[in-house]
Amino acid sequence: MSDDLQTQLNNTIRTVSDWPEPGVQFRDITPILQNPAVFKAVIDHFCQRYSELKPDVLVCIDARGFLFASPVAYALGLPLVPIRKKGKLPYHTVSTDYSLEYGTGTIELHQDAIEQGQSVVLVDDLIATGGTLLASAKLVRELGGRVIEAAAIVDLPDLGGSQKLIDDNVKPYALTTYQGV
Repeated sequence: MSDDLQTQLNNTIRTVSDWPEPGVQFRDITPILQNPAVFKAVIDHFCQRYSELKPDVLVCIDARGFLFASPVAYALGLPLVPIRKKGKLPYHTVSTDYSLEYGTGTIELHQDAIEQGQSVVLVDDLIATGGTLLASAKLVRELGGRVIEAAAIVDLPDLGGSQKLIDDNVKPYALTTYQGV
């Protein structure tokens, strides 16, 4: 990744102190979406990376993962599979509970979304505790898929998610990193 893209991201991502609770430094990626040049640079970077890695499927995590995976899937002609919060998918699903930075939740995936042996890249906005991405990897594997990478805009390594992904044999990939909580 170019230093220029990392600089653009670090100049664009907004830090919101004490949100959603006191002591949290929230990394807000929405300014990326409001800046067409930076958004295009992010999508172009992911397109280049995944045209080389050649996954069979992009799996996007509810909801900010949708924003980054959708244009990449479109550009590369890849299937796009959403993982949603419980009760948001209309067909038969597999589900799992997980822990996240601010509580717990349940995510679901359509039971016919991944074929046996398909290579999958998970896409979300950030890697924090790793709970959502680990749960997503579990669902993909339950359906017979192979997770080759978990992609995000931001990694917060001090929250331990990247290491948990590595420990679960999922390669984390982020465009920028913020130390501290």
